[in-house]
Amino acid sequence: MTRPAAPRPSGALGTGPTALPTGLRDFYENPAVPVASGAARSRRQARLLARALGPVRSGAPPATVLDLGCGDGFAAATAAEVLAGHRLIGVDWSQDALRRAKSRIPSVVRGELTDGGLPFATGSADAVLFSEVIEHLVDPDAALDELRRVLRPGGHLMLSTPNLAAWYNRGLLLAGVQPVFSEVSLRHVHGRPGSQVVGHLRLYTARALRGFLTASGFEAVRITGAPYHDVPRPLRPLDRAACHVPSLASILLAHARRSGP
Repeated sequence: MTRPAAPRPSGALGTGPTALPTGLRDFYENPAVPVASGAARSRRQARLLARALGPVRSGAPPATVLDLGCGDGFAAATAAEVLAGHRLIGVDWSQDALRRAKSRIPSVVRGELTDGGLPFATGSADAVLFSEVIEHLVDPDAALDELRRVLRPGGHLMLSTPNLAAWYNRGLLLAGVQPVFSEVSLRHVHGRPGSQVVGHLRLYTARALRGFLTASGFEAVRITGAPYHDVPRPLRPLDRAACHVPSLASILLAHARRSGP
């Protein structure tokens, strides 16, 4: 793998400035840290959400969609092309990321998932995009509690995250090599391919992600796979084929609905 770190480390949204260790605060505010998502994956996720929301009906209010951890706004701008007619709001804790996002999307809000929660009323969102954020969080349990709070009953959660059990990671582990996407340091890459550090704290398999979402108050969890844009070109057909078996795919795309009243 050439650049195996997932491309969107805007996970500072997961903890507020008083709870996030100084090293992580500085890391996520560093302009050199990439905050862009792959366009193909963003479109795939947005299409799944567009089908779930259905067309905008004449006279009906648009759906409110929050892109939590919007980073530089690239993924939100890509999704907006597919979600035309709906209200899309980018949310991030990083001031640097929001400055960049403002040039791409019309509505951005500074917010965090802990230390007071997001600046949205309970049940005010119809859908949440949560793309490549959960792997950066110190407390993912509290984060999903907050996502569930802002979603209306039956609201949609579209979550994506790298797959710890991706097809190439299984081979790497057998060879005694640190899996792609995993990190042991915020300063340097150790023991795995690649050289870019993006701040991954947690990684999930398809089974673990499904169980975690269900235990957090979400239902009808459906997980599909998506390719990873930095897989070397000769291996990309194999990476696309692995998407047909989500447990082997590079990226996990989860679609779940908020359960309960």
